Amino acid sequence: MNELSDGQKNYLKQQNKHRWIVRVSRIAILLIFLLLWEVSATTGLIDSFIFSSPSKVIRCFLNMILNGFIFAHLWTTFYETLVSFLLVTLISICIAVLLWYSKKISEILDPYFVVLNSLPKSALAPLLIVWLGANTTTIIIAGMSVAIFGSVLSLYTTFESVDQGKLWLIYTLHGSKKQALTKVVLPSSIPAIISNMKVNIGLCLVGVIIGEFLAARSGIGYLIIYSSQVFKMDWLLMSICILCVFSMLLYALINAVENWYQNRLKR
Repeated sequence: MNELSDGQKNYLKQQNKHRWIVRVSRIAILLIFLLLWEVSATTGLIDSFIFSSPSKVIRCFLNMILNGFIFAHLWTTFYETLVSFLLVTLISICIAVLLWYSKKISEILDPYFVVLNSLPKSALAPLLIVWLGANTTTIIIAGMSVAIFGSVLSLYTTFESVDQGKLWLIYTLHGSKKQALTKVVLPSSIPAIISNMKVNIGLCLVGVIIGEFLAARSGIGYLIIYSSQVFKMDWLLMSICILCVFSMLLYALINAVENWYQNRLKR
């Protein structure tokens, strides 16, 4: 095995240093924010009843863990988000394939997808409750409605931008459109599909929270709306913090899938 040159070693050293600085800076910004928040609440610079404090939020979270109150809400939001995300991913890929496969269908449906994607999804949630009732299915569909139309348009655009030279090669060799789809379009679009999944997981979470605001009896969204109504600011801020951590974990999950795929390509 060839040894690394001095230039390569210096480059790798600079890259490791850069990653270390980024990670430490991220943690430092968070810690400074929490410290300023805690000191401001303790010294009375801000009203701790209105703004709470990190120590109160942590105590509230620990109490909910000890009595098991938080786990049912976490599971409800996780289940609804996961189901809506999987359905959005599957349905959007199928619809995008259909649009790519038939130019006539894509020309007919394209303006409808554009209009539906531009609609404010929070306005659809009350309609869904009236049509379907206040249940888990409504919340899952609310989560899907936020992401699916934009996902279809994005994937269809990706399929259309595939290298035309490769497609013409398949057609020249008397290959079918199905073979062009399975051999060129879908394999070439996997990185874009994964990137699309990164966006969709956050959008589905937003849609689920909107649905839980209006139609839930459990979940993080329900905790947020309930705590704001009874003015339990510790609960409210704790729920928002949990939501931030939850979204980061979901993003990290999709990012792990992307890293696994990239490492597989390098082998």
